[in-house]
Amino acid sequence: MDSRRCQVRIEGTLLELLPERALYWPDTRTLAVADLHWGKTESFQQHGIPLPTGVLEDDLARLSAALTTTGARRLLLLGDLIHSRQGLTPALVDRLALWRESHASVECVLVRGNHDRHVETLPGRWRLDVRESHADEGPFRFAHHPQSMSGRYVWAGHLHPMVRLGGKSDTLRLPCFHVGRDVGVLPAFSAFTGGVNVSRRAGDRIFALAGPAIVEV
Repeated sequence: MDSRRCQVRIEGTLLELLPERALYWPDTRTLAVADLHWGKTESFQQHGIPLPTGVLEDDLARLSAALTTTGARRLLLLGDLIHSRQGLTPALVDRLALWRESHASVECVLVRGNHDRHVETLPGRWRLDVRESHADEGPFRFAHHPQSMSGRYVWAGHLHPMVRLGGKSDTLRLPCFHVGRDVGVLPAFSAFTGGVNVSRRAGDRIFALAGPAIVEV
């Protein structure tokens, strides 16, 4: 098995789960990520909490690597792109505009999440095609909230899924993809987030992320 990616077939369509915390749809050259929470560090810093500033750069480097490695032509952002209005500092807006320019040929579609609704209008320099609730593509619905529906398989975020591995005396929590029968939940893309342990049901598949590797558990 290639530890750099895992393949799943949903609704007859081949998809790739990447250790960069991203979902790739090769047939349409589409990359999907969720819960980037841009500006979270800046928001905490404004409240006097001295957090390091390298989180954003690490996340942007990982997102750039996923786009470059896959050759994706389109990027779907499944909600909570922004953490809060307070975190949208001029420096952050400029930095993200510069990153967007470096991937100018990539179409970026944002499905608004609950955090994004705190910001009525996002910077035009980011060149985002904004959808209020979902984007339907082929057999899939891409949304922020993981709610099942009839007729389409739903890919979403919001929950920041984590899986607990090990025994009582030695445990490890890792971000994961939670692929259910009707809904698949992506891990939070930002490394600066908490998470909720998944509840596995019959037929569910869990893919844990450990550094540069992804493995089904």
